Amino acid sequence: MRIKFFTAIMILTSILCTAQQDAQFTQYMYNTINVNPAYAGSRGALSIFGLYRTQWVGLDGAPETSSFSVNSPINNSNLGVGVSLVNDKIGPTNENTLSADLSYTVQTSADFKLSFGIKGTANLFNLDINKLNPENQGDPQFQDLNNKFSPNVGAGVYWHSNKAYIGLSVPNFIETNRYNDNDIAIYKDKINYYLIGGYVFDLDKYQYIKFKPAVLAKMVEGAPLQVDVSANFMFNDKFVVGLAYRWSAALSAMAGFQVSDGLYIGYAYDRETTRLNNYNSGSHEIFLRYEFFKNNGKITTPRFF
Repeated sequence: MRIKFFTAIMILTSILCTAQQDAQFTQYMYNTINVNPAYAGSRGALSIFGLYRTQWVGLDGAPETSSFSVNSPINNSNLGVGVSLVNDKIGPTNENTLSADLSYTVQTSADFKLSFGIKGTANLFNLDINKLNPENQGDPQFQDLNNKFSPNVGAGVYWHSNKAYIGLSVPNFIETNRYNDNDIAIYKDKINYYLIGGYVFDLDKYQYIKFKPAVLAKMVEGAPLQVDVSANFMFNDKFVVGLAYRWSAALSAMAGFQVSDGLYIGYAYDRETTRLNNYNSGSHEIFLRYEFFKNNGKITTPRFF
């Protein structure tokens, strides 16, 4: 009974909160294109990425997120393009977001490039009221929403080299009311601001061991500032292990393996540091990335991001 009651409170909080946030990812450094369109084509390869995240395992209606994206530079031009699809399920809601990205990159120095990006998004939102088990099934205040469509636009900048990056972005400039009750928005997507950065240090002269601290800050009106910090080690350009901390929320362990020049697989496990830890067994996140390179199919510079 205690778990069911707590689950209902968490679901209602997620659905009715006026400061609804975007889906969150622990391995944000590999999934940058979802929040910053300027990332499109920055790896210099056709990059295919797929991720699945199940959050708060053991809670009914807990978030489940699937993400798929493809991005690539366009021939020898300064342009990059990308397309991504995110499916986000929370309790009685199911959202599908399709985005198209376009970036333009200029060389700012021998090592660094500056990319500008724009994003166009189409969102389909579904709400199944029956999953909330209302006392009066016929109450006109409660109604299903099927594939409610809303467009949006976003933009970002991304300054990067083979060892460092920093980016600032707003994926959606338009605030969207998903659900209204008597003309009052009770489910609303607010504007999310993202700041992301990281640097790769070589810890030995042979570059067998690399260390990369990274940070992501997400700001949204009406919600606490969310800060994710991580520290990853890469060994022999193959194995990656690390830890991450979501400020006042969760502690995470991460691991990755470069299976081949093109294929990389990563996994993360989150454990809540709040009282929510008493009601779930953690969160799991796994992703695959496959890339096609022009230089005889070989990766030229292994990267963390």
